[in-house]
Amino acid sequence: MTTARERIGSQPVASALDLIGNTPLLRLTGLAEGLPDSVEVYAKAEWYNLGGSVKDRPALWMIRDGERRGLLRPGVRIADATSGNTGIAYATIGASLGYGVTLALPANASLERVRTLRALGAELILTDPAEGMDLAITTIRDLVAREPRRYFYPDQYSNPANPQAHYETTGPEIWAQTDGRVSHFVAALGTSGTFMGTARRLRELSSRLRAIAVQPDGPYHALEGVKHMASTRLVPAIYDPRAPDAVIEVGSEEAFATARRLARHAGLLVGISAAANVAAALRVARDLREGLVVTILCDSANRYLSERFWEEGDFIAGAGI
Repeated sequence: MTTARERIGSQPVASALDLIGNTPLLRLTGLAEGLPDSVEVYAKAEWYNLGGSVKDRPALWMIRDGERRGLLRPGVRIADATSGNTGIAYATIGASLGYGVTLALPANASLERVRTLRALGAELILTDPAEGMDLAITTIRDLVAREPRRYFYPDQYSNPANPQAHYETTGPEIWAQTDGRVSHFVAALGTSGTFMGTARRLRELSSRLRAIAVQPDGPYHALEGVKHMASTRLVPAIYDPRAPDAVIEVGSEEAFATARRLARHAGLLVGISAAANVAAALRVARDLREGLVVTILCDSANRYLSERFWEEGDFIAGAGI
């Protein structure tokens, strides 16, 4: 999706929305010890997007789709449920385009996310964290049902524009950045849009592509924005359980440890779901004799630095990770 550009003289002037997409692909060499030279692991640095996460892509596609269908117009507010990143994307893009934003999210969302959303002018409805995203979703649905003319509800869990954003952008970017050599794609399941859209496009480009989904190892976990599909009451409508070639489960402690390793041995400060993706991608890579594995660094650690797990692992003493 392209955005309009103005010109000063002969030079194009970029819109803020032009900063969404075309993120770098980084090779993860510092964590891939013991892998043969014929196995490579890469990750998309999605914090380069305007709003700082992979969710900028589907948020922009859903907003533009709402405008095209006449559902989103001046005076209408964007309303949706979020664990944080999609909400920040809505608020960022909404501010750029002049739309108000109302969001329901669990009250245990990180302090950094809540402050970012409020700084962007979003109206927040904080829900019981014990009920996870399911309560946030039902809360926003009830709000929209009471005042349907006031709100545009993208419904990121059911909107086909969510995976379409990744079909149109993330998949082709990965293909071009790897010169068509990508053999395995690994991504966590939240709304499932990143996985579904990217995997669909890469499979069209390569019949040998294997797509591996990532989810927590149980219903109670600390992987914000990631769903344990077997236990959630509201499985995203855009998710097809037949789509993954395999599903890897990652525990919260493994994700925390991987986040610390990425910071201390690769210089990459990433969020929890990004760390879970890397943990799963490394597992996939260790079972290969040759191949090129690509995963997603959903966001940076800027939205998680208040979490206590960063101080674990005997870092000061230099022992452990």
